[in-house]
Amino acid sequence: METTENRPRGRPRAFNGPSEAASVQSLDRALRILAIVADGSGLSLSEIAAGSGLPASTAYRMLTTLENHGMVEFEGTDQLWSIGVETYRMGAAFLRRRKLVDRARIVMQELMEKTGETANLGVAEDDCVVFVSQVETHQAIRAFFRPGTRSSFHASGIGKAVLAHLEPERVATILRQAGLERFTENTLSDISALARDLVTIKLRGWSVDDEERHPGMRCVAAAIFNEFGEPIGGVSVSGPTVRVTPERLAEIGPLVRDAAAQVTRMIGGLPTPPGLGSEPSAWQR
Repeated sequence: METTENRPRGRPRAFNGPSEAASVQSLDRALRILAIVADGSGLSLSEIAAGSGLPASTAYRMLTTLENHGMVEFEGTDQLWSIGVETYRMGAAFLRRRKLVDRARIVMQELMEKTGETANLGVAEDDCVVFVSQVETHQAIRAFFRPGTRSSFHASGIGKAVLAHLEPERVATILRQAGLERFTENTLSDISALARDLVTIKLRGWSVDDEERHPGMRCVAAAIFNEFGEPIGGVSVSGPTVRVTPERLAEIGPLVRDAAAQVTRMIGGLPTPPGLGSEPSAWQR
């Protein structure tokens, strides 16, 4: 009679041994360092060590290992560490999973041409929006978000467009965890003001970031939905306030909303039509 070992699936024998615990700690440290390097624009060893809370010698060993795998690069002239090309390849693999960037590109190009302003594509993470693609305007003064740039939900056009289509309980959880940091005088750091804005956004189908993250910059955005009708990110148009004026919002808003709906259809998503949102009190529970 055959007997089988009763152990959790996907776990090797002797999983709890000391060498495995040590290797997990090393992996955790390496990933922490990789995240620090990714957020910088060229960092010294001392900056990375300080940011990770590790001794310089330990941080250096982690960096050289990551360098061997193409995850980070070292510039000998400036003695600075930067993110490596291999991380881009892995990130591109994630984006290919939904083919979101490729399918949205032509829509963003058309949106840029119609509005004359930079078009952006962002995806929603647990606690922020990450910009993954951009089609820049030909104007001398223009908005620019490097791919991988993160922005708070409450202080970005795409972030607010996503929040407006989430259940009130989910919004409350996100805001409790991420907070309502005040970036400019216009940031909606008051929960009541943000709640009212989200109701308006859901009603008309597009949001406005009115200098709420960057002074002198205005953004119009709309949400993209997956096959379950859940907001997974958004499309936006951003530019200086001297061009993206309050008078132009009524023109730009529907264009952005239609572009987001088009991307939603391209990825097999279920568009959610504009409609009444929850009462402001519901967002504050």
